[in-house]
Amino acid sequence: MTTEPLFAPNRVFLRLKAATKQALLGELSSRAGLALGLDPAAVLQALQAREQLGSTGVGAGIALPHARMEAVQRIVGFFAKLERPVPFDAIDGKPVDLVVMLLSPQAGPGAGQHLAALAQVARQLRNPITAEAIRGLDDAGAVGVILNG
Repeated sequence: MTTEPLFAPNRVFLRLKAATKQALLGELSSRAGLALGLDPAAVLQALQAREQLGSTGVGAGIALPHARMEAVQRIVGFFAKLERPVPFDAIDGKPVDLVVMLLSPQAGPGAGQHLAALAQVARQLRNPITAEAIRGLDDAGAVGVILNG
């Protein structure tokens, strides 16, 4: 049995354009909806609900928006390297240019993996060497290899 990596190359977006946090979340929601057969508005609503609890901008140019959704059957990751950093209400006040979005099931076997996957990605990207390496890459497959560990 094979399992799909958390960050498949078709879910890694390099040079993504967005002018605001809201535009960024909207663009990622649209891409997630297309990739997973979900309603983009429902994805955006779930992400916005999580952002209302507190910004997922973790500092150092990194944001980790995430949500749990009934329609999601397994945890799925999306990555975006932005063409230009955008303000994201990050804890350090700096704009973000590296964004990992995780969508997870609300219940079932995949639900318990949500926090573990979030912690793993956060550890990887909070390492300045890893973050700078990703910033220098222009190949979705190579970025996916790093993120999938």
